[in-house]
Amino acid sequence: MRKKNKGRKFARPRNQRKALLKSIAQNLFLHEKIKTTEAKAKEAKMVIEKMITRAKKGGLANTRLLRKELSIVAVKKIVNELVPRYKTRKGGYTKIIKLGQRQTDGARMAIIELVK
Repeated sequence: MRKKNKGRKFARPRNQRKALLKSIAQNLFLHEKIKTTEAKAKEAKMVIEKMITRAKKGGLANTRLLRKELSIVAVKKIVNELVPRYKTRKGGYTKIIKLGQRQTDGARMAIIELVK
């Protein structure tokens, strides 16, 4: 039983799982809208919300912690474009839109996007 165990495993080792979530987060910050499976979108939402909240706090230490996870281009976009956009918002920076099942393997698909 998985009592009080948070997070999905995605049948991957820890390092590959972290790399997957970083990649999804980085692509979402760069493109502001991506299509992925519903489970990956829900898991990535938690990571993305924490990154935006960290960027909103500001400061050199928080920027360096973001830089450790993301590329310099993504961090600049977060700090210069997204933080002013979400200045008064207290959370809920992303939105998940469910699409239905993928034709090939039946996986539930979703679009995850940044709220305007």
